[in-house]
Amino acid sequence: MSDTWLDEVCWDEQGLVPAIAQDHLTGRIMMFAWMNRESLQLSVAEKRAIYWSRSRQRLWRKGEESGHIQHLHEVRLDCDGDVVLLKIEQLGGIACHTGRESCFYRQLTDQGDWQITDQVIKSPDAIYKQK
Repeated sequence: MSDTWLDEVCWDEQGLVPAIAQDHLTGRIMMFAWMNRESLQLSVAEKRAIYWSRSRQRLWRKGEESGHIQHLHEVRLDCDGDVVLLKIEQLGGIACHTGRESCFYRQLTDQGDWQITDQVIKSPDAIYKQK
């Protein structure tokens, strides 16, 4: 496969594009992250989600520490070319570093506060071994 498809992505001034990870079966949004050209290219080549970590300034293979890998089923680009949608299979059932299925586990109530809707599946201390 040629890499010309990457030229259709509208990268921001830092060379990044927002990426949404969505469960390919349920449609649930699992997480949001950033990708650069290399991470998107590698994700397609390796059939797993690879992001760009802005805090670490390096590629981040989802699950490299936790084991919660995202197997890539499909990649979509929005109409403006400035958002990527990854349809993934979340291995281990946990996408969030808090130990929850999804990073979107808080819902705004009518009272104006955030209600936690998803419980922790596995403690982050058990997922991320102290080094």
